[in-house]
Amino acid sequence: MAEIDTVALGARAEAMIGELAAISAEPNLLVRLFLTPEHRRAADLVARWMHEAGLAVSEDALGTVRGRLGEGPRLLIGSHIDTVIDAGKYDGPLGVIAGILAAAHFKGHAPVPIDVLAFGDEEGSRFPAAMTSSAACAGLFDRASLAMRDREGISLEQALRSYGKDPAAISEAAYAKGGVLAYVEVHIEQGPRLETAGQPLGVVTGIVGQNRSQIGVTGEAGHAGTVPMDLRRDALAGAAEIVLAVERIAQKNEPSGMVGTVGRLDVHPGAANIIPGEVRLTVDLRAMDDKARADAYASIEREAKSIAQRRRLAVAFEILHDEPAVACDAGLQQRLADIIASFGGRAPHLPSGAGHDARKMARLCPSAMMFVRCRKGISHNPAEYCAPEDMGLAIAALIRFIENFARS
Repeated sequence: MAEIDTVALGARAEAMIGELAAISAEPNLLVRLFLTPEHRRAADLVARWMHEAGLAVSEDALGTVRGRLGEGPRLLIGSHIDTVIDAGKYDGPLGVIAGILAAAHFKGHAPVPIDVLAFGDEEGSRFPAAMTSSAACAGLFDRASLAMRDREGISLEQALRSYGKDPAAISEAAYAKGGVLAYVEVHIEQGPRLETAGQPLGVVTGIVGQNRSQIGVTGEAGHAGTVPMDLRRDALAGAAEIVLAVERIAQKNEPSGMVGTVGRLDVHPGAANIIPGEVRLTVDLRAMDDKARADAYASIEREAKSIAQRRRLAVAFEILHDEPAVACDAGLQQRLADIIASFGGRAPHLPSGAGHDARKMARLCPSAMMFVRCRKGISHNPAEYCAPEDMGLAIAALIRFIENFARS
């Protein structure tokens, strides 16, 4: 087999990631949301890179950019190009760029047919659900999601039409199961375990189950200076107790690897001199053990109801997103581990506490993920960093994986 220049690959990946990171809705931070003008510009840049790599480019009804090489049942390689608010630049784009550079290595003649996929909605930062793009590719898209609205009140259906897409064509985005061999995703770890182990690459064993929900707390707005403390029905004070309950319940289940996060509170009316009358808060609960996660969420509901009753508040619950834990394919895990070992690494096997598009794609075909070390495990943060030498090694391993996959 020909030598692979990992230094050149890492340098090229870093340059491409920097070019993509320059596309943002904000001048001093990285914000690139689904179906926005920034998404359009990023998708066009990715499409250009795919053309330059010798891939035939298309785009489906949910805005996923696809680069195709060869005909017949294919290996899918992908990740996402959307971001969280004030994001790091490696989360998602590294996997897309790794796929493009790996495909380019074969100069238009890959040993197995390949599709490189650039999903537009993995993070769920604009609409209250995540991974709708990969769900469409896997044939799992829920058309009820079209009614979801962003903070400006724009529905997903409206956003798609404004983006130039036809929601009626979403079903055409699904791959036929017989036309897909496997899916593999390269992604920064977003945690510190690889760095702690002194290893650049790792193999993912599975992706945690996750549910994202919204809790609405309703009290009574009133004058901040005239309503006595014992007569208040302060929705924010009740919500604050619920936040602490989420933390306490997740900590109680920490031996199972559970984590719980309240990442957003919307307070109404939201004025300094008015007692809050309504609060909406999000709860993100994750664990590899789906039963433990379901039991924990039931405990959160019970505690929230008890808090609301004691404080004379109303409380309502809405599940926005609920995904079971997913195991990565054991055979693909072993192939990745063997290839990483051939480069001199000792690939740790580790679960992913973050959700990824591989979760959806695993419902379509055997799926696997390769993690790449990131500095201090920092992610969803502008300080996110992945060294070019580690990225180059990951792309080289992906190239060898494609070659090995073709031979088998």
